[in-house]
Amino acid sequence: MQESENSQHNSDDSTPYHQAHRPANEFSSRSDYLDHELKIMKPRRWGLNLPGRDFNFEWEDLVPAIAGTIGITVMYSAVMSAWAIGLTEKWDEVNLGADFIISVVRVEMLIPALLFCIISSGFINPRANLAGNHGPMIPLIGAIALAGAHPLALAILLGIFGILMSYFKGGSRLVNLTGDGVAGGLLVFLGFGGAVSQITSLFSWAESLQSKHSLDYSLSHVAFIILIANVVLYSYLARIGKRWLAIPLCSIVAIVIAFLFGAGFDLVFVTEPGIPNLNPVYWWGSTSEGWMLGLPNLSHFIASLPFAILAVAMWPPDFLGHRIFQELNYPKGTDKVLMDVDDTMTTCAFRQIVGTAVGGGNITSSWGTYMIPAAIAKRPIPAGAILLGAMCIVVAVSGYPMDVAVWKPVMSIALLVGVFLPLLEAGLQMVKESKDAQSAGICIFAAFVANPVLAWSLTMLLDNNGMIGDKDRAKQLSFADRVIIPGLAFIICLIAMLAVGMLPGIPALL
Repeated sequence: MQESENSQHNSDDSTPYHQAHRPANEFSSRSDYLDHELKIMKPRRWGLNLPGRDFNFEWEDLVPAIAGTIGITVMYSAVMSAWAIGLTEKWDEVNLGADFIISVVRVEMLIPALLFCIISSGFINPRANLAGNHGPMIPLIGAIALAGAHPLALAILLGIFGILMSYFKGGSRLVNLTGDGVAGGLLVFLGFGGAVSQITSLFSWAESLQSKHSLDYSLSHVAFIILIANVVLYSYLARIGKRWLAIPLCSIVAIVIAFLFGAGFDLVFVTEPGIPNLNPVYWWGSTSEGWMLGLPNLSHFIASLPFAILAVAMWPPDFLGHRIFQELNYPKGTDKVLMDVDDTMTTCAFRQIVGTAVGGGNITSSWGTYMIPAAIAKRPIPAGAILLGAMCIVVAVSGYPMDVAVWKPVMSIALLVGVFLPLLEAGLQMVKESKDAQSAGICIFAAFVANPVLAWSLTMLLDNNGMIGDKDRAKQLSFADRVIIPGLAFIICLIAMLAVGMLPGIPALL
């Protein structure tokens, strides 16, 4: 009875965090302690949040920090490689090699980590999730470059559209209008598709080792052993309620198995310690240094416009997936620590402009490889964000850890157990009733036909009008929520995808 009264008192809105905080040894389990921490936190929105007064560091915060560092190193490397290949192919005077890629990755890991991980999400607004990478846009970067777009022009447009969408609360409105069935179907598709991609990629890596290193024997079995071992380990961690340890432990297991079965020689350390050029003039001031493109002109902005619209149109379902993980793993009464979709959009918009202005090339979105492990570990945003920012800076300066993070066994296993399997599980958890299963099934079907973003916007429109899913829910929505907002979302997504050629069998209009 006394503990219940204390918990009620500590969760009172008038009690500051530092007064409501209680030592972990006063709770019957670690999980109860973490639940209590989430309930008593009252983050200051766009104010100064301080360790000890407004939040504390816990050793669980290391897990999303490590996961986010591995994930973002992989994503940034993929983005910059795609830009380098596309721009070199488009412009005869541009020749961007490995040194350029490494330098730009380091720029993206230094400046945004300090400004938008440590300072923004860590101290200024812990309800804004970190601004990471826009994974679904990576396959389009080659097309963006060949269309004549300019990375800085794209960043400016994307930032402006993001700020406008955040100001008019468009992101949170769309998230709130997405029913459980639609959201569940979207998560299942993303989780399944991503898992298949990483498994295929891991097998391809193992099969390529024989010819790549002129071996007399095949190492294709290494991928199978790594996957089987991690299935068992992941299952055990889920059984004991420690899934948040999956990324570091499963990555270590992948490394050990690769070395034990003779595939470790594929890990090569080539990235030496160093600091990139942080002068924006070097990157954008002329056509002989940096990106070798100079400052953008009107034609660059016109070519970048449809891709910027598409990127921002794809933010709401991405943000939705990350917030759902908090809602599924946090206890009731923790609304104050859930990520704010509109504030996250504001952070992503400014991070996009600032990060690219100093020489970066990332296309940003909510940081999934941080948020998903953090939600599973029952940790709020700020402490892990500070640790993640510090780790990114250390990795960028030291260099060699970047080679480990992008090594195929580490990269594929980290994404599998840290992002795609949790996405799949969360989607299945959301589909609890037959009406939700109907919406989820149609969303998955539409995603296979076109892509997950168009599927989300179409099934949201159908679901909110009662054509699929819960018909009683549709009767409770206003005309704007049923028709105008979902309809505009679908039309904008459709037009943007038609413009850039994202729909199967239909050539790009531009």
